[in-house]
Amino acid sequence: MKKIKQISFLLLVTLMLPLLSFAQEDDQVLKARTGKFALTNAKIFTVTNGIIENGTIVINNGIIEAVGANITVPNDAEVIDVKGKEIYPGMIDGGTTLGLAEIGSISESNDFRETGQLTPQMQALTAVNPNSVAIPVTRVSGVTTVWTMPQGGTFPGTAASINLFGYTPDQMFAGSKGIIMNYPSMNSGRRWRRLSDDEMKKRQEKALKQVNDTWDKAELYAKLESAEDLRNYPEIEALVPVVKGDSPIFIEVNSAKDILSAIEWVKGRGYAKVIFTGVAEGWRVAEEIAAAGIPVITGPVQAIPTRQSDNYDAAYANPGVMSKAGVKVALRTMESENVRNLPYHAGFAASFGMGREEALKAITINAAEILGVGDQLGSIEVGKKANIFVATGDPFETATKITDLFIDGYKVPMTSRHIRLYDEFLNRTPSVDKNKKAIDIKK
Repeated sequence: MKKIKQISFLLLVTLMLPLLSFAQEDDQVLKARTGKFALTNAKIFTVTNGIIENGTIVINNGIIEAVGANITVPNDAEVIDVKGKEIYPGMIDGGTTLGLAEIGSISESNDFRETGQLTPQMQALTAVNPNSVAIPVTRVSGVTTVWTMPQGGTFPGTAASINLFGYTPDQMFAGSKGIIMNYPSMNSGRRWRRLSDDEMKKRQEKALKQVNDTWDKAELYAKLESAEDLRNYPEIEALVPVVKGDSPIFIEVNSAKDILSAIEWVKGRGYAKVIFTGVAEGWRVAEEIAAAGIPVITGPVQAIPTRQSDNYDAAYANPGVMSKAGVKVALRTMESENVRNLPYHAGFAASFGMGREEALKAITINAAEILGVGDQLGSIEVGKKANIFVATGDPFETATKITDLFIDGYKVPMTSRHIRLYDEFLNRTPSVDKNKKAIDIKK
């Protein structure tokens, strides 16, 4: 089997080489550049401080140095006139496998799943591939930061926020991490749908007991941390920051029954930093989530209903229902190569009850605050990192183009594999026969 996979991988690379060759023929490699920039004459959507008409943003040393309508442009700044365009904070996806997955059908190119149920010590950041083809494809759509997360098992690992620019994972690290926990479910897939409610409940109770036993060990470990003879137990040690309130826990939970059960579990454990993720049926129990004060990262929004009896737009309306109930909501795509579609997930949420302003917050400041990087990202404010993009219009509209992009203050080239392929084949020369007559390539 291993040899077959290796042969499949080599075959795929061989087939891709002709498509990649044109990129190697470029005379000049476009690179990001840093410095002092002044973006002038823009309509600025700050997210936290309203909209500035005909405003200016000054970026210096990676940080937003000034923003407003009457800003004096420094003499040493490179001026970029973006008249008629709009500036937004970089969009943030609250759940992806970007950088951890490359080609879905080739297991060697995927590194987001570990063997076993208890692997919270496994760090997603260490597995991020900064050279992933999907990263530039994503960032040119205005998505500048993502939460990249492991999957599988009850405790699949530790997720991390990354900015989509850098040569190493450490350079890309956006400053926050969190333990992922998959909450034991009453709806554990089609295999269990033949079981009675009582049987499924027993399965959940057994799984919950294992989860609670794990957390009990973590709490004991935290008390004994200073003991000299403490046994090395990396799986449990990774959970200690959650117990102490120093690190958040992201609990994946989706059905209404499971959400209510998870709320009670959180109350019983008393952990300070808890975020629910997934929350596909949050609209059914939105008031309860709001009362518990638990923030939510939900999505994908462009999804089918969880039950056949639900309205077709249940997933589209889900973020808006929770937001209106008072829940702090962020959005995610749960994609790797299609994280670029994040603005359209937000657009669906906006159109089906959330409203444009709240949908924009859900992929900017709300996401930043929930992920623990709100002091650095998510809005256009003085002192924050310059993660911003310039657009020809509303980024939720498919006709809008992103024209300029800054990540960590670097002006990132607006290029990607998709763009290069588009340019290559848009201007291709038709084949010619021996008599120099053009061949109709449509035939």
